[in-house]
Amino acid sequence: MRKIVVDTETTGLEPADGHRVIEIGAVELVDRRLSGQHFHSYLNPQREIEDGALEVHGITREFLLDKPLFADVAADFLKFIHGAELVIHNAPFDLGFLDMELSLLQDCPGHIRDFCSVLDTLELARELHPGQRNNLDALCKRYEIDNSSRVLHGALLDAEILADVYLAMTGGQTDLGLSFQPTGTQTQSGMTIDHTNRPPFFVVRPSEQEYNLHAKRLAAIQKQSRHCLWLEQGTEQV
Repeated sequence: MRKIVVDTETTGLEPADGHRVIEIGAVELVDRRLSGQHFHSYLNPQREIEDGALEVHGITREFLLDKPLFADVAADFLKFIHGAELVIHNAPFDLGFLDMELSLLQDCPGHIRDFCSVLDTLELARELHPGQRNNLDALCKRYEIDNSSRVLHGALLDAEILADVYLAMTGGQTDLGLSFQPTGTQTQSGMTIDHTNRPPFFVVRPSEQEYNLHAKRLAAIQKQSRHCLWLEQGTEQV
């Protein structure tokens, strides 16, 4: 599925208090790779920016005076995300603002979820790492993702970083295409596996000297750590 990683910057924390979106950044993932396609726009909010928000993203009211309104870019943004799965960190925050902006349009087209599905990476991170800090900076540190260029928040930069975090969180390989199939059938990778004429396994058994050395090594581990899993489970000479 085509995925779009989205981030926004705003004038404040609550759309219900009249705060607006001032930047949208979105990058496209296709087959778990950045496609090079992106959407980015600064927006004129037609209102002041709270000091707390300014400290986070550094985008000033003066910088935004000549930027387009949300209504000017809404159609292009919806076209870019249509039919994709959105990947958003703390999705209720961004969706709340985007849905509010859509509701202010003269012909409201609906809500973001009417156009695409949504995956919240904050919820995913909380499932994978319960009880730990799961903001974007903490996840970058946990997954060894370089975010040194992230002095201030920026929607496009944060979307690109979040794309790396999302890929790291979901990067486990689940199917190598080598599972056994009935004789004469093919795996998903196109390989034909025939195990009717497989040669017998060659088993190399330890010599008595090797077995005794192994037992001494386990005893030394038990003495040093007082916890040798192999001895606790029991070992037998084969």
